[in-house]
Amino acid sequence: GDRILAITDFGGLAERVAVNVSRAFRIPDAMPFDTAAALLLTYGTTIYALASRAELKSGETLLVLGASGGVGMAAVELGKALGATVVAAASSAEKCEIAARAGADRTVVYPRGPFDKDQSKALAALFKDAVGEDGADVIYDPLGGGYSEPALRAIAWNGRFLVIGFVDGIARLPLNLPLLKECSVVGTLWGEFTKRNPEGLRRQVDQLFALWADGKIKPYVSKNYAFERAAEALDDMSNRRAIGKLVVTVDPSLA
Repeated sequence: GDRILAITDFGGLAERVAVNVSRAFRIPDAMPFDTAAALLLTYGTTIYALASRAELKSGETLLVLGASGGVGMAAVELGKALGATVVAAASSAEKCEIAARAGADRTVVYPRGPFDKDQSKALAALFKDAVGEDGADVIYDPLGGGYSEPALRAIAWNGRFLVIGFVDGIARLPLNLPLLKECSVVGTLWGEFTKRNPEGLRRQVDQLFALWADGKIKPYVSKNYAFERAAEALDDMSNRRAIGKLVVTVDPSLA
């Protein structure tokens, strides 16, 4: 009879699914199903990235790329919960406004690529202006592609650049930049962490539930889809039409 949230890796779009008990969690009584569905992968990835991999500290500056997407909005909220000054970057004023409502201190609109050399330099200048002359202590990059190098050029001395994903393709970074800023490029593979450290995962999930109960994080579900419209949801996500999280509801009685 328990309401369960689980990591399935693959095969989650099904009426019935079997999961390992170490990857299943009881949902708090007050949490709606769609909030739970929007919570674990995005906020789990992000709290692992910011707290464990980057060791983000209160008072530091965090630059979030793709700030209106699922992991991006999670980074904005969790960055604020950890005490950082959050600069949210997104591809439109509308998306930046959503990130601002999620708690971002400052926002910046970046253009869509691909970028030539001059456009890449201009994008770097845009990021530098947004984060300030000292640079960003931590950069959260789920985009990759042509956005990574310009963002890395805006990093602070001893900064940490988090590799989260590759929405825009796999980036090529010139290795002189980590040398010149004595910064770290840090990979974040949360899925592997969940398998290698199940106890650490459970502590993280408990922390996320507590942050939600305290009102410090609030997963933003922009659209719900019935089960038979799952392909439409995937198409919207793959074509970058998603803001926040999209949720597919398998059982209409749970909507």
